[in-house]
Amino acid sequence: MSTQVQEQEVVINAEGQILGRMASNIVRLLKEGKKVVIVNGEKAVISGEKNRVIESYKLLLTVRTLFNPYRNGIRRPKSPINIVKRTIRGMLPKSSKGRRMLKNVKVYIGVPKEFEGRQFIKFPDADVSRLKGKYVTVEVVAKELGWSG
Repeated sequence: MSTQVQEQEVVINAEGQILGRMASNIVRLLKEGKKVVIVNGEKAVISGEKNRVIESYKLLLTVRTLFNPYRNGIRRPKSPINIVKRTIRGMLPKSSKGRRMLKNVKVYIGVPKEFEGRQFIKFPDADVSRLKGKYVTVEVVAKELGWSG
């Protein structure tokens, strides 16, 4: 890899980061033209009481279409990778430019060997210490939705 490509690639550690705040910071980096790699994606946190967060995600699974209510509705993310990517996708522009930006995002569960020695970024404004109340990790939500990981 050349040094120019390495500068454009940003590696983010999602451990102990609030999912929504982290996603909005990632979108800002994507708009600057950077490639974003997220490690420990399953350790990002979602604020709120555990049961309430899980129920709100499960509610999305029961949504059907009016056109044909017997068919399954929209495919919803169940794995931690897809939950994180879907959160980022919701904050991107709804255009071809937004779809291109989403292709520059890679999310990993744990830390892959190729990124073990690298410097990770953590966003201070997205740190879990900002939360006074309860929170739940993305991994717990994914397991409740039926992810077997």
